[in-house]
Amino acid sequence: MFHKNSFAFFRASEMRRPFLIAGLVALAAACGAQPAADPQSEMLLGTMHEELSRAQSSLSKSDPAPYYISYSVFDRQGVSISATEGSLLNSINNQQRWADVTMRVGAPSLDNTHGDSRDSGISGGILPLGNDRNAIARGLWLLTNGEYRQASSVYTNVKTQKAVQSEEEDKSADFTSEAPHQNVEVPGPPAPIHQKEWEAQMRSYSAAFKKYPYVYNSVASLSFDQVMQYVVTSEGTRLAEPGHSARLVLEAETRADDGMELLRVETFQAASPEQLPSAAEINTKIEKMASDLKALRAAPVADPYAGPAMLSGRAAAVFFHEVLGHRMEGHRQRGEEEGQTFTKKVNESILPSFLSVVDDPTLKELGGVKLAGNYAYDDEGVPAQPVEIIKDGILKNFLLSRMPITNFNHSNGHGRRSPGRMATGRQGNLIVISKNTVPEADLRKQFINEIKKQGKPFGLYFEDVEGGFTLTQRQMPQAFQVLPVIVWRVYADGRPDELVRGVDIVGTPIAALQRIELTSDKTDVFNGVCGAESGWVPVSAASPAMLFSEMEVQKKAHGRERPPILSPPGADTSSTSNGVQPHTGTMGSAR
Repeated sequence: MFHKNSFAFFRASEMRRPFLIAGLVALAAACGAQPAADPQSEMLLGTMHEELSRAQSSLSKSDPAPYYISYSVFDRQGVSISATEGSLLNSINNQQRWADVTMRVGAPSLDNTHGDSRDSGISGGILPLGNDRNAIARGLWLLTNGEYRQASSVYTNVKTQKAVQSEEEDKSADFTSEAPHQNVEVPGPPAPIHQKEWEAQMRSYSAAFKKYPYVYNSVASLSFDQVMQYVVTSEGTRLAEPGHSARLVLEAETRADDGMELLRVETFQAASPEQLPSAAEINTKIEKMASDLKALRAAPVADPYAGPAMLSGRAAAVFFHEVLGHRMEGHRQRGEEEGQTFTKKVNESILPSFLSVVDDPTLKELGGVKLAGNYAYDDEGVPAQPVEIIKDGILKNFLLSRMPITNFNHSNGHGRRSPGRMATGRQGNLIVISKNTVPEADLRKQFINEIKKQGKPFGLYFEDVEGGFTLTQRQMPQAFQVLPVIVWRVYADGRPDELVRGVDIVGTPIAALQRIELTSDKTDVFNGVCGAESGWVPVSAASPAMLFSEMEVQKKAHGRERPPILSPPGADTSSTSNGVQPHTGTMGSAR
């Protein structure tokens, strides 16, 4: 899916990733230790602390000795249900206890995680369920022994490479010093999992696509995770944090006569299944998805284009996540293979002066929309913090884990990962703020004026997107790609807008970010999951709609297989007249 630091991918749905942990939703850090009133938490934290202390005491006599050890345990109870054509594909109720042992050998100035050896700092595996302290301690002991062998061996190689290689440009240490935090949340009663009821609901949603014979593949999926994350470190951090996340995904596919596959995806995020939208709202969305696909099948294929463009708030949010957000992640500023697009531009202008960008994982919702990137502590035990990345167009800060970079010596609570991966600086809730706004209707008028000014027959309006990805390493083009699904030609002469298909937004970051002219006064949210070297993490991006003086698109790659010759079995063809009305400039709403 991606190559080391070079690739990051953001999309609305990613239902098939194991151990996808929702953002933590605990309260703010307490000032001192809080005894765990929950017996399960008491047992786990106590066992983790005892085994970590024993390992620390024993390994301190080794050469090389670890200077930092942490244990993380994820107690996960999850339900995953998928259905198609009114029938279940799967219905899984899974309980698992996963543990990660993180170990740093050497010293903070140089340890086994240096450079390309970062993955040597962690080993993970499954722990026994239940309350058998001896069984749990034995599992941690095995992971700790394996991790020490790995870390100590790699540390020897790191020192050798350091001695023979040329001096690195960024001479920062490998690990920051941070204050320990103690916050033990007592988990509430487990949310009820009405598995049979939700099986029936997924069957119903998936069956709704059956009356559209041109939708040849569709899936309705629900995942609900209840997680308790426990963290104990040799520095004294002790955390127990609960998290709940429900995610409903609708996917529908069709194929145009020229072989192009067309996809529509809708996602819905909440803390529990009961907080998801009503069945009536979901069925309305299904009708809209089918209507869009029918219109896209008949839409002409767009040609490569460079000219005025307007992005809806959702599309602009994904654009900023890919083009800017990943290049603000701290570890990308010191990697010798990284492009380091903005590393040396601190206190310089990189955006129009009317734009500011903040990443605030402490926000739980924005404009009534739940934010997927919310958490109270990052995955290195540091409290989440809002970070003002860009103020009035001027670069001010980066998103930092406990890997320091030049002039930024402390974490700001953005060390994130999925279980089994080493944490790196990652996005949480990326929010674009504008001082140059107009109502959405006026933004469209300015868009048409820009088309006329440039002498173009039309501009492109990107109403909705599926996701995107970006490349950040030096040996690859410093490029990005945003994957739109609903694109309109907006004509300067007043003709009705025309739906088109088959293009992706492409470009390079420095040029693309300077072409923003104006924004709307309404912010939309895109919730999704993002994959990079530290795994898949839930994220949100929020932005107003934007007018660009120029945007470039390229043709989307597609196969040449024709649509199915036979009609699908049992197709109901009595209700397939879902045409599409001419577009009138309404922006896509946040979902």
